[in-house]
Amino acid sequence: MLSLLGYGMIVTFMALIMTKRLSPLVAMTTVPIVFALIAGFGPDMGDMMIEGLRKVAPTAIMVMFAILYFGVMFDTGLFDPIIRTFVRLIGGDPMKAVVFAALLAGMVSLDGDGSTTYMITVTAMLPLFKRLRMDPLALTCVVILAASVTNLLPWGGPLARAAASLQVETSELFLPLIPSMIIAFVGVLGLAFYIGIRERQRLGTLHLSVGAAATHFADDDADSNPALSEENAELRRPKLFWLNAALTLGLMTCLVMEVLPLSILFMVAFSIALVINYPHMPDQRRRISAHAPTALNQIAIFLAAGILAGILSGTGMVNAMSASFLNALPDTWGPYLAPITALASIPGTFFMSNDAFYYGVLPVLAKAAEAYGITHAEIGRASMIGQPVHLLSPLVASTYLLCGLAGVEFSDHQKYTLKWAFALSFLIMGLTMAFGLFPFKAG
Repeated sequence: MLSLLGYGMIVTFMALIMTKRLSPLVAMTTVPIVFALIAGFGPDMGDMMIEGLRKVAPTAIMVMFAILYFGVMFDTGLFDPIIRTFVRLIGGDPMKAVVFAALLAGMVSLDGDGSTTYMITVTAMLPLFKRLRMDPLALTCVVILAASVTNLLPWGGPLARAAASLQVETSELFLPLIPSMIIAFVGVLGLAFYIGIRERQRLGTLHLSVGAAATHFADDDADSNPALSEENAELRRPKLFWLNAALTLGLMTCLVMEVLPLSILFMVAFSIALVINYPHMPDQRRRISAHAPTALNQIAIFLAAGILAGILSGTGMVNAMSASFLNALPDTWGPYLAPITALASIPGTFFMSNDAFYYGVLPVLAKAAEAYGITHAEIGRASMIGQPVHLLSPLVASTYLLCGLAGVEFSDHQKYTLKWAFALSFLIMGLTMAFGLFPFKAG
């Protein structure tokens, strides 16, 4: 009975958010409550939900302050000199243009917001692509693949969802993934080099002067460029560039070394950044208000996920579901649940939203894998494999923004990029298994 109710809750939850009848926040809050009441757990629901909220709170706090921190860094203009340097170095070489677009996308996507990444990268690079008569699909391809790697950062979304759903520490999932992410990003740069060479052979190198390229960029598109437009000039802090760069580098170093919990590190770094760059209280309030909507949207979903996870666990539904899943699974497949989860994440996150997959499907797979000695952290890392393909899903709203900014059809972008997204997913899967982040066969 609990198994049927659990599966019914997951199917109802996924159907409601995929058909857009309810937002993920509302669905994750209300659907578990309804099914817990049906199962007769009404008197105990409060304790279950509080326990779930308690476990996801560190992740929600980390995501909130990471968004605020990187938002402030972009406000100060920390990345503006790098963008201008990129433009100057490219000159008229199509190969350099594609490679620098991938580098810029990876750098900007550190804030975990795909929409911001696409707006800054495309508006910075598209004028040069047009001037060099390059295929804009090359731009959208490398930008989305670069962002798919840095999207695995804890505040990017998927990893934080997996941590909240499986109720494991974010650092336990993220830190072992760092070498694989670095090599995967190098792989994206290698792909960008290959695509750039193809574009160079197709077009030939246009010997534009550095001044011509930079002038076109500055004059024609400054107003549309959120990184360099004059309307944000009053927020820029060029004299504090090196101080902000040192603060960011120090933050990343402390994060990798686990000096403090991730949530505390970002709280401290954000507080320091705000005081250094905007010492006056009215300016601080405006910066917080400017980035609060993005942060609030993310943390609200994570807190709602705590309610879902708390009820699934507290009622025993997830145990019953995993038992029924194991009974249906051929005995010979059980030890391979980690790579099965990795492969399932590719179509799973393409045809479902991240919320539906990570909050609905992943807990069942993780609980079933426990019987074979596969930890929740290993299943969580395996579930990251499908993210490059996920971003090409028609369910991902930010990808429509990318295509719109670049002036390409969504279907053309999918056809151009899909094979490379699959290749990147399998590269990440090979790397994570090679580094022992999850076993090919348990036991």
